[in-house]
Amino acid sequence: MSDRYIDFANSDIGRRLVGAVGLPTPARLERWQAGRLRPIDGTLLVGGGPLAATVAELAPKLTDNAVAFASEATILPAWTPGLGPKIKAVVFDATHIADIAELKQLREFFQPLVKSLDGSAHLLVLGRVPDGLVPAAHIAQKAIEGFTRSLAKELRSGGVLQLLQLEDGAETELEGALRFFLSPKSAYVDGQVLRLAPCAIKVADWTRPLAGKKALVTGAARGIGAAIAETLARDGAEVILLDVPQAKADLDALAARLGGRTVDLDICAADAAQQLIEALPDGIDVVVHNAGITRDKTLVNMTPEYWDSVLAVNLNAPQLLTQALFDSGTLRDNGRVVLLASTSGIAGNRGQTNYAASKAGLIGLAQAYGPTLAERGASINAVAPGFIETHMTAQMPFALREAGRRMNALGQGGLPQDVAEAVAWLAQPGSGAVNGQVLRVCGQSVVGA
Repeated sequence: MSDRYIDFANSDIGRRLVGAVGLPTPARLERWQAGRLRPIDGTLLVGGGPLAATVAELAPKLTDNAVAFASEATILPAWTPGLGPKIKAVVFDATHIADIAELKQLREFFQPLVKSLDGSAHLLVLGRVPDGLVPAAHIAQKAIEGFTRSLAKELRSGGVLQLLQLEDGAETELEGALRFFLSPKSAYVDGQVLRLAPCAIKVADWTRPLAGKKALVTGAARGIGAAIAETLARDGAEVILLDVPQAKADLDALAARLGGRTVDLDICAADAAQQLIEALPDGIDVVVHNAGITRDKTLVNMTPEYWDSVLAVNLNAPQLLTQALFDSGTLRDNGRVVLLASTSGIAGNRGQTNYAASKAGLIGLAQAYGPTLAERGASINAVAPGFIETHMTAQMPFALREAGRRMNALGQGGLPQDVAEAVAWLAQPGSGAVNGQVLRVCGQSVVGA
């Protein structure tokens, strides 16, 4: 569905009128396009501590033009604020910051840079996981979280910023994270904090990072599920599409287009796990639990049927199926499981006690199962979308729809593609570096931001 306010605010007359009355002007976000070869279409700026040199070595794989702050000692040419080109992507290494006094380096680096950012710029700060550090370093690294979340809300023209906290030895996993967070694939991810751990499995071909992998997507017939299936197929996966028998026509059409196959299954059936295992005799590498329903009522009006159906589809089925696929060996070693949660599960939402409980439970499922799956090199994570432009949100009352769109740092709703890109990244072999975590695709929503 078209966002008419963005269309108007970015027109010639709209810019003048919106500016005159002080209304926000959300930028049209740059998103990944088919045929694109490099993650960054513009200049990458690198600075900060010792990992700046590591990023500088990776730069030729990311962009044709990379520079370093004038005072930084790297192999890259120097860049001076106000004199060099506009900056499309930024990586600042803050892993060396070990006390409160050193936090000033964040201000000294970013303050002169902000006005030199290009449209839809992607900024990334590298930090350390605070746990286990000496108190002074723990405090400083935790402070960086507040800095990055706040600066993300100050960026304009579609700019986004994330913080990656590295565990010891995780430096070797940077390339995959940089390819995602510095590219338009993360256009609607903003103000997020993720931890990166070492991972033995690497991506062999970045043009088709899922080549040779089999990926199962539930609730795949339409909407976000279909977008996920399309994106996984684009990245080289053989897709197996699952939905209820009533959606067979849509499911078959999508499978024909993507060269995949279908599984018609009610995931709440008593024998659903056994049916699914029998449908996957060759095993599976990626499982995406996208299937979900809503049955909204305030708690005082919530019927047992509404409560039970939402918890059964959204939470109980993913838990039972994941356990069965893991126990049977159908989920292969080094597999990837991605759960579709929601910002409603993080912050709650009026009239959605059942839905929010189910989505918060999925985050708990990722946290609880992460260590177990890691024993076989597998990972499990949750993706929590915010307001996404779908057929369902198009049916919302106008006022509620507009509120959902504007209540985030980017001032607009996301697209199914934004969710699909996050899922595809977490499905990659190297993304075992992220486990038991939740990635919000919400434009830094004020709801659970």
